[in-house]
Amino acid sequence: MFIDPQMMKRITYFVILLLVLLGCQVDDESVIDQCLSPDTLTLIGVSSNAATITWSATNEISIFEIEYGLSGFAKGTGNVASTNINSIILSGLNPETSYDIYVQSKCSINNLSAWSEKFTFSTNIPLVVPQFRPLLSQLNIYTETLKDLNVSPLAFEYKLATPLFSDYSHKQRIIALPAGQSMISNGDGLPTFPNNTVITKTFYYNNDERDLSQGKQILETRVLIKIDGEWQTGNYKWNEAQTDAILDYQGSEVPVSWIDENGSVNSLTYKIPSNTDCFTCHNTYNQITPIGPKLRSLNFDINGNNQLHQFINNQYITGVSVSSEISQLPDWTDVSLSTEIRARAYMDINCAHCHVPGGFCEDQSTLNLAYETSFVNSNILSRKNSILYRTTNYNPGISMPLIGTSVLHGEGVDLIQEYLDSL
Repeated sequence: MFIDPQMMKRITYFVILLLVLLGCQVDDESVIDQCLSPDTLTLIGVSSNAATITWSATNEISIFEIEYGLSGFAKGTGNVASTNINSIILSGLNPETSYDIYVQSKCSINNLSAWSEKFTFSTNIPLVVPQFRPLLSQLNIYTETLKDLNVSPLAFEYKLATPLFSDYSHKQRIIALPAGQSMISNGDGLPTFPNNTVITKTFYYNNDERDLSQGKQILETRVLIKIDGEWQTGNYKWNEAQTDAILDYQGSEVPVSWIDENGSVNSLTYKIPSNTDCFTCHNTYNQITPIGPKLRSLNFDINGNNQLHQFINNQYITGVSVSSEISQLPDWTDVSLSTEIRARAYMDINCAHCHVPGGFCEDQSTLNLAYETSFVNSNILSRKNSILYRTTNYNPGISMPLIGTSVLHGEGVDLIQEYLDSL
C-alpha cells in the first residue's frame, strides 16, 4: 500500500499539534485549580484565655483547617478546628502562654493547599477581678501556684514604715488599680483611690524563722474593694492544703505554731475576724476606710530606694511630684529615735484607727492617738493609767486593741510602758 509522504507529514504535524494543545489545556486547568496557602496571619484580638486570628486567602471557595497548640508542639499533635471564613476565635486558652498556629486551605476534597507558615502569639495576663468571688484564686491577685504568693504584674506590693502588730504574723500587702488609673494624693494621709481598686493583706507564719525553705502557713487574706465609691470588705480563709482560700464572713479561730529566730516553739490560737470585726477597725464616720496605705506610712526607704518615690515614678500615685512633699511616719523599732517618737508612731498604727475623731472609740474615749495630734490634744497624759492597764494585761473585751490579737505584744508593751513612765 502506497502512503503519500506529504500526507504522512500532514498527519504527523496534526498529531503533534493536537498533543501540544491537549498538554496546554491540562497545564491551564492545573494552574486554575491550584489551592493556595493562607498567608499574612494576624492577631486582631487577645485576652487571657482567647485570641482572634485572621489571614489572607486568594481562593474563591475554601474551607480552612486550623491546627494550634502550645509553642513548639509537633505538627499533627495539636488542637484541630475548621472555619469557612478567613478568621477564627480560639477560646479556652491558658493565660500568659505562647501558642503556635497553622492554617491550610481546602479548595475541594482532593485539593488541599500547603500549610501556612507558623504563626506565634501569646495570651494576656488575667485582669484582677474587683468583685468578691467564692475563691481567692478567682480574683487573679496572684499568678501561678497560689501559695507562692506571686503577685500579678497588674498589681503591686507595698510596705509600711511602722506595721500593725497581729500576733507576730507576717503580712503581704497588695494594691491593684484599674488599668490606666492612679491613686491621687490627698496630703500625708490616705490618697483617693479610683473605683474598682482592690487592696489585700495576707497573713502567714513562717514554719521556721531560721530556715525559710521550710515554708509557711497562710491563714487569711483580707480584701477591700472600692465599688461605686464605697469600700467593701471580705475575708478569705486559706484551706489546710494551701491551694486556695474561701470567702468567709463569719470569722474563725485557727491553731498555729512556729519556730522563732531563737529556736523557740511558739503556739497560739489565731483569730480570723468576722466581717463585723473588719468594720469595727475600718470605720471612719460610719464609712469603711483603708487603714494602712497612708502616704506618710509609705514614705520610707527599702533597700536604699524610697518606696513612695518609686510609686510616684510608676504613676501609681499622682498629685504629688516628689516624696519630700510628704511627711514620714517614724519606724517604732528605730532605737536611734526618742522614746516619745517611737511610742507615738506605734500608737498611731496600732490604736489610732479607733482612737481618732470619727473612729469606733470616739464616743467611749477622749484619746486622739494620731501621730500628728499634739501631745496636749492627744489626752495621753490624762488617760495614762487607763492606757497602762489596757495594754499591759491581756483580758478579752478590756485589753487594747479590742480585736485583732490574742496575745500581748511584748516589745510594744515595753515601749508604751517606758513612754508613759516618763510622763
